[in-house]
Amino acid sequence: MATFTGKENHIISLEEAKKLTSNFQSRLQGDQVRAHYVSKEGLQQLLEQENCVGVRIYYGETDDGKPELVLVGVTEDGRDLTEGVILERTMPCPPYCPSVSDLNH
Repeated sequence: MATFTGKENHIISLEEAKKLTSNFQSRLQGDQVRAHYVSKEGLQQLLEQENCVGVRIYYGETDDGKPELVLVGVTEDGRDLTEGVILERTMPCPPYCPSVSDLNH
């Protein structure tokens, strides 16, 4: 099993982010989900759990077929903290989209 430190670097440039989102969004039709909003408070509750060094994001789907994300804390030995805080109920874009964003085409 992988070892995680919580200090892994996941930062990319705006240009890289634009390319990734553009690649994905070019295949979307109509009002298909292109992003999700998660609150700072929810993320803090998830990250502040004992032994949590990061977050794993699972892809999910609602009963009516819409994409959803499930976020769970992860320990340094790669285990999901499934007995603690688990996040969902994200706010999809659309309809919760920014009016202006380099990442929303």
